[in-house]
This record gives sequence, C-alpha cells and structure tokens, in this order.
Amino acid sequence: MPDAKGTGRSAAQEGSKRSKAVALGAVGAVSVLVIAFFASQDDDETTADCVDVETRLPDGTYQVVDERYCEDDDEGGGSSAGGGGHGSYIWYYGGNRAGVRVGGGTTIRPADTTIVTRGGTTIQRGGFGGRGTGGG
Repeated sequence: MPDAKGTGRSAAQEGSKRSKAVALGAVGAVSVLVIAFFASQDDDETTADCVDVETRLPDGTYQVVDERYCEDDDEGGGSSAGGGGHGSYIWYYGGNRAGVRVGGGTTIRPADTTIVTRGGTTIQRGGFGGRGTGGG
C-alpha cells in the first residue's frame, strides 16, 4: 500500500535504510582514521641518549654521557668502556631528559623507527625491511 508520498515504502523501511547508511558512513570514517594513524607511525622518530648503566638511580633515571662512548654500539646491546671506574654505556631510547639525567624510556632498541641521537646522528633508519645502523 503506498504511503502519503506515494513511494510504497513504510516509515520503518525508510528509517532502516537511513540507519544502514549512517552505520556504513561511520565504519568508513573509522577505517580512514585507523589507516591514517598507522601510516603516520612509519614516520616516527625516536631520540637516543648514551647513558652509563652503572648510574641508575632508584627513580629509574640514568646519567647521560658523551655519545662517543656508545658509537661502537652498532647493535644497541651495549658496549663496555673498560678501565678505571668507567661503566657500561648503552643507548637509551625515547627518554625524557632533564639536565644530565634521562628516564621514562627503554634500553631496548625499537624496531621500524628512525633513531636519532640528541646530537643529530642517525643510528637507525625506520621503515619496513629490517634494521639499518649508522656508522661505518
């Protein structure tokens, strides 16, 4: 039986079509946001500080030392400086630096991100295809 507009559709059928259109539109919008988020993650950059692991305080912060102590550390696992009173020096990633201390990061090298020291040296290029290291 035709409705007042003569379309032959009931108000319930019209509402159902609008509801489906809104749901599909919302799914499309969320999909675009998710794709944009993950695409932007490829451009991430992580900051690295060279730290002396023997200077860790109870609050989890480390003393930052000159980058040259970590330059031989191409694999991110740490290097031992050896000799009178010197400790082990490793890269500390993504930390918050306050003066000569850094904390809130990790000693585990993050994958698929570009890692740049505070001095501006790139020690790893991000993206797909494995880990690249700087130096030579």
